[in-house]
Amino acid sequence: LLTYDSDGRPRLTVTVENKTPTLAVFTAQNGIPPSSDYATRDVRGIFPVLDFDNSTSESIYFVGLMPMQYQNNGITAYLYFTSDATSGDVDWDISFDRLTSADLDIDGNSFGDVSSSDGNNVSGTAGVITIATWSIASGSAMDNVVAGDMFMVKLTRDIADTAAGDANFLALELRGQ
Repeated sequence: LLTYDSDGRPRLTVTVENKTPTLAVFTAQNGIPPSSDYATRDVRGIFPVLDFDNSTSESIYFVGLMPMQYQNNGITAYLYFTSDATSGDVDWDISFDRLTSADLDIDGNSFGDVSSSDGNNVSGTAGVITIATWSIASGSAMDNVVAGDMFMVKLTRDIADTAAGDANFLALELRGQ
C-alpha cells in the first residue's frame, strides 16, 4: 500500500501473512497420561521421549489453546518420532476434544472423530527421526475447535502397524492450512 505522509513523502506499507502458521507445539514433557494404557516417559540419548509400545494401544493427552490466527481451515499435524525398530511402519491416531464453557464439564472427555496417519516407515537406523504428516479437516475431525478455544489432543499409537518395539515420541506440531 502506497501512501504519503504530511510532507508528501511516499510511505510503502507491506503486510506479510503466514498462510500456514504454527498453532501449537507439544513435546514429550507436555504429555498428560490417561488413567491406563499410557505412553511411558523415557529418555533417548539426552532427549525426553514418550514410549509407545507395539503390543498395547497406548495414548497420551496434550492441552492447548487455539490461537486467534487460526483460520478454521483445518490443520496439518507433524509428528516427530524415532523407533527401536529398523524396519516396518508406525501408525498414529489423533482426536480432539473441544474445551469451552459451553461444553460438558472437564470431568469427562468427548473426543471428536479419529484422524489417522498410517504407513509411516521407520528409519533403517534406530534413533533417526521420522516425521509423520497428515491433514485434519476442520469440523467434526477437530471436535469443532475454533480460534480462541481451549482443546485437548489425544495421540494414540495404532498397534495395527508393523514396527517391532517402541515408537519414541519427540514432538507434535499443529499448523494451520
